[in-house]
Amino acid sequence: MSYTGPEFDPPQQRRSRRAPLTVGLAALVPGALLGWAVYEAVGGPGGSGSGQANAATPRSASLTPTDDAKVPTPSAVPSGLSLKGKVVVIDPGHNPGNFQHPSEINQKVNIGTNWKECDTTGTSTNAGYSEARFTLDVAHRLRVLLEKQGATVKLTHDGDQPAWGPCVNRRAEIGNAAHADAAISIHADGAPEGDRGFHVILPASVHSGAADTRPILASSRTLGERVESDFAKVTGSAPSNYVGNGTGLDVRKDLGGLNLSTVPKVFIECGNMRDSKDAALLTSGSWRQKAAQGISEGIVSFLRG
Repeated sequence: MSYTGPEFDPPQQRRSRRAPLTVGLAALVPGALLGWAVYEAVGGPGGSGSGQANAATPRSASLTPTDDAKVPTPSAVPSGLSLKGKVVVIDPGHNPGNFQHPSEINQKVNIGTNWKECDTTGTSTNAGYSEARFTLDVAHRLRVLLEKQGATVKLTHDGDQPAWGPCVNRRAEIGNAAHADAAISIHADGAPEGDRGFHVILPASVHSGAADTRPILASSRTLGERVESDFAKVTGSAPSNYVGNGTGLDVRKDLGGLNLSTVPKVFIECGNMRDSKDAALLTSGSWRQKAAQGISEGIVSFLRG
């Protein structure tokens, strides 16, 4: 979330080279061709002879995002535990189109404590997988999980609509207008290599201008604590080693999405995209599903009291 450089296209995985083919030509019977050209593809490690390339995966592929569109369908929820009537607003941090609209996202908006840029491009892994793409993928997975629980789910944007932003103040307004029972903004950090882990950001006590977080401080902290606990349990990730003193929780007053919220809301930095070990997790579709599951369980726990 802290990096403001441009978004980069993710690298394309190299195709592994097929091994040489051994061609066997069967004998020809006079008057008729009875033989068939037989091709045997030599496999890679543990070759199967199926003709599929099995060469070692390039090192860069470990940081290539996978399974963006594969969102498993969760099992049904007993009616007595349904979240029907509950509204959750998911705010995917940044927007894949932000880098194409620098003048729009650089305009200043009032966040209560001061004026701040409408939005930023977000960060990316060193291999070019953008934070905006990550947050949107996790948001889609999270929406499926929460809707299966019976909740009504709204996204602040869906990657293409709007084409950029929305601004941080507008993101808060969307949650407020929906009278959300819980709202969460999904991010990934851009700290130096070696800084690892996740943390949940809680609103500070702010009473300035249009901002007044006092009514949501207690409920937001409860929401954040539930998300922190379940995210750690489901993903196996450790709390941040550079923010929050090992608690997995941080309090900030400089985020308009929190300052201007009138409903319980938190941010989650799911990991550090600039650390190679965290990046290997963030670019994995299976891990992103765990991330969505951990966030979902925390929100569900909060909503059920």
